[in-house]
Amino acid sequence: MTGSPMSDYARPEENTLGVILGKRNRGGVPATSTAGRAMRQASARGGSLGTGYLGVGASVIAAIQGFYGLATFVSHAGAYANILPVAGAWLLYAFALIGVAVSIATRGERMPNWLFTTFLLALAGVVTLDFIAIWPLHDVGAYATASASAGFGLLAALTLRREREILTVAILLGIALSVAIVMTTPLTAETIPAQLLLVATSVMPAFFGVYIVRRFRRIVQFELDRVLVQSTVSAPRFAVGMLASEELARLDLAAEELLDSVAMGRIRLPLTPRTASVAASLATELRLHLIEGRRETWLYHAITESEQLGKWVTLVDRGSLAGLLAPQQRDGLLAAVWLLVSDRKSNPTASLTLGPVTAASDPGSRTITVPLVITTTAISRNRVDPAIWDAIGKVGRFIDSTHNSSLRVEIECVVNSPADQ
Repeated sequence: MTGSPMSDYARPEENTLGVILGKRNRGGVPATSTAGRAMRQASARGGSLGTGYLGVGASVIAAIQGFYGLATFVSHAGAYANILPVAGAWLLYAFALIGVAVSIATRGERMPNWLFTTFLLALAGVVTLDFIAIWPLHDVGAYATASASAGFGLLAALTLRREREILTVAILLGIALSVAIVMTTPLTAETIPAQLLLVATSVMPAFFGVYIVRRFRRIVQFELDRVLVQSTVSAPRFAVGMLASEELARLDLAAEELLDSVAMGRIRLPLTPRTASVAASLATELRLHLIEGRRETWLYHAITESEQLGKWVTLVDRGSLAGLLAPQQRDGLLAAVWLLVSDRKSNPTASLTLGPVTAASDPGSRTITVPLVITTTAISRNRVDPAIWDAIGKVGRFIDSTHNSSLRVEIECVVNSPADQ
């Protein structure tokens, strides 16, 4: 945030990833707004970039484990008193996986509630039929095959349903297996390892899968945020935010429709109090957007609208001096700040203070010096990557020191005089 107080309208409603900021989202976000569309896209199951490939890979793993479990069933076929239930369990399991695959191939990467419910009922039937077959054998860990594969079958819905749903079903499966083990299997030093292995291999795939998908989505969002923030490098000195162009287009269209309705006689003069209130609101919003675009720099928008930088970076730029930096200096500054706060284990923070301007020593020079101080917390000097020093070097000459066990960098940014721009 800048050092000067800002009114509520000056802060962005959302960042580059569609995450709603501030108090205004507490009352709900309009469905037709930019923020509302971003939230729907971000929360759409299967909507994240690249997760479809993870889903295909998870389904392949489930299929490979299914073949292994089927081979185990064939090798133990002679031990079953009645082989029909377990054979039916395997047929039901195969039909469930094939049905999900066909639905995804024809309907896209979506698993609606009815399909997910049907899939879960099929897996429940698989577990039930397998229990019926192995119950008289009194060794669930040694003979459970189809029910053990049901945990891997959940991977088919890994990227298409909410994480808590997948984990809940996996936990219920583990409970069902544990209850069956306690009720049927004598627990001895010889049988316990097989029982523990069964429960672990049935539950852990879902947990590992959810962890991998969560980390993958975080990496994708992190890189997307970096790319969007980097786009501000070539922005004018003063500009509206990265997400403001669509909002301005919406306001402009609403104003044009209102004026057109008045010109065509669809709205009669004088305006009703309600219509006059709408017109006044449109004019105010347009004026505020234009004012904001004349006082906020590219660096302000890069920080406040970023999911990564907005939480951990503070900007003090009372003179809006960041707009004077050249593209190469901007690129180096953004890269350095991004790398400094990218370590989420220690939650480091950075504060950027620009100014006041220092006049050039040569009276005829067309450049000025903008002092820039980067103060960090939870970042010691010996943890600074060499790439950070290279990036800071692009901004200008610098001196680094240690302040309260954290890094402090003072940079002299030589920029063109604003009178020549």
